Amino acid sequence: MYAFDYRRPSQLDEAVQACQGDSRYLAGGQSLVQAMKLRLSASEVLVDLGALPGLADITLAEESIRVGAMARHAEVARSALVRERLPALADLAEGIGDPMVRSMGTLGGSLANADPAACYPAAVLALGATVHTTSRSIAADDFFTGLYGTALEPGELITSVSFPVAQRAAYVKFKQPASRFALVGVMVAQGPSGVRVAVTGAKDCVFREPALEAALTREFSAQAAKACRVAEAELLSDLHASAAYRAAMIPVMAARAVERALSR
Repeated sequence: MYAFDYRRPSQLDEAVQACQGDSRYLAGGQSLVQAMKLRLSASEVLVDLGALPGLADITLAEESIRVGAMARHAEVARSALVRERLPALADLAEGIGDPMVRSMGTLGGSLANADPAACYPAAVLALGATVHTTSRSIAADDFFTGLYGTALEPGELITSVSFPVAQRAAYVKFKQPASRFALVGVMVAQGPSGVRVAVTGAKDCVFREPALEAALTREFSAQAAKACRVAEAELLSDLHASAAYRAAMIPVMAARAVERALSR
């Protein structure tokens, strides 16, 4: 690990001011610290967000659940509010990593890192969430821009995410057994804006799948999802799975998600 300056501000404006130049925010540290240990990432300054008040709150605002950026995965998973109003999000959080990762990892950190196989991006995109930052609100469809890429500007800090409460929703992933990241993960949501289907682990960035959305709009059933065909073009091929395998798995995971959503 390269040497760096460590800061732990107690106010939000102090954190933003401290993150200037070659600086990074430190949330849960489950990805960033590991990359720094391997010298794959380096910054002159780390700004620890752990002492900032109010960034881990989970509240109900009209028909949306607003989750603070510093809410740990385990906190989202066991939140009574999330389990009652949006159980698909609680289930998703409960399936991330292992107990240590869930105890330390945060919603905001996961979204800012935008790992192509992470679970939370699927929830943000499928539910049509809004990402709130220190300077603006960003719609889900505009937030993810590519491999580890987001619409965040340098120094811009995620403060919370508003998840609309869906009529039906569920997330299912086929896990890479060592990392527990998704080889293919699919979240299906049926809400006021219609059916949205988000896929993670299959491209260099989370994405919506129009063919599945159209099929499930016509008929919200597992059979409709299984009958879909997903194009292999632009899907990932790596040592874990080929593009053809991922293309075949996406409808299967979508069908299982629909079954789970209908069973609630």
